[in-house]
Amino acid sequence: MKHFEFKAFAVLNEIDLNQIAESCGIRKKFTWEEPLILGHDLLSNILGLECEADSKVLIFSFGCIVLINASEDMMPQLLGFIKKFEPETDLNNWNRYTDEYELRIEPEGTLEITDEYAVVPDFELFHIELAAIVIAKSVAMEKTEYELGKIFDQVESMIDRLEQGRLRVGNRELARATAQVTRHQYNTISYIMILDKPDITWSNSDASLFYEKMSDFFELNDRYTILTKKADIMNNIIGGFSSISHSIRGLFVEWVIVLLIVLEVILMIIDLVL
Repeated sequence: MKHFEFKAFAVLNEIDLNQIAESCGIRKKFTWEEPLILGHDLLSNILGLECEADSKVLIFSFGCIVLINASEDMMPQLLGFIKKFEPETDLNNWNRYTDEYELRIEPEGTLEITDEYAVVPDFELFHIELAAIVIAKSVAMEKTEYELGKIFDQVESMIDRLEQGRLRVGNRELARATAQVTRHQYNTISYIMILDKPDITWSNSDASLFYEKMSDFFELNDRYTILTKKADIMNNIIGGFSSISHSIRGLFVEWVIVLLIVLEVILMIIDLVL
């Protein structure tokens, strides 16, 4: 029985694959669904490490790295290489969002998807790439889910202040919260491309079946729906805070105008009396 071991890491929101590919001597323009695949020869040259013959690394434009039959010990060197092109790369917390999976080739078996491994009877190269895509998307969504949770905490603190009668919220705070929610919506839709399927799934029924089963098992569409609903709820809450804040400012301006009018009347009366 042949098998492939996957280790996925979400390290950034976006990676420019074309710059990295050009530095590796790969003359190709990459689309969202095409990972940059580094075989053991390229890995050895880039990292200065001895890599197994069947090891490879897939780098995705939405910020994920998937190791296949490769040790995660190479990650610090690999991230150091990527940092040359993506300066915001975190060299310390790269294993915060991670997952492991296994693809088993069993000619006598049947297609099976579990939480630890997938079994395919008739192996094709697309099985490796599609499995890597699903796992990478899942880890990228885990990162988005965590960061969206932190924004929820910020919104909750605003609600606590509202309950305490502190109705005013700064424009910068509201703008920052709105931008964070929008950024995560944009990352999920535009970068991770949860709703889009790889091209091969449209022309190969076996590839489509495998990808759909993997996606369903990792609940990619359901998790996307939940993320979207959470983002919509937060946008509604932030919009409510914005309305309250603007109403308070409008009321303050109205009182200032009234006071100015009263002051002007008082000054006019004083002028008449004198």
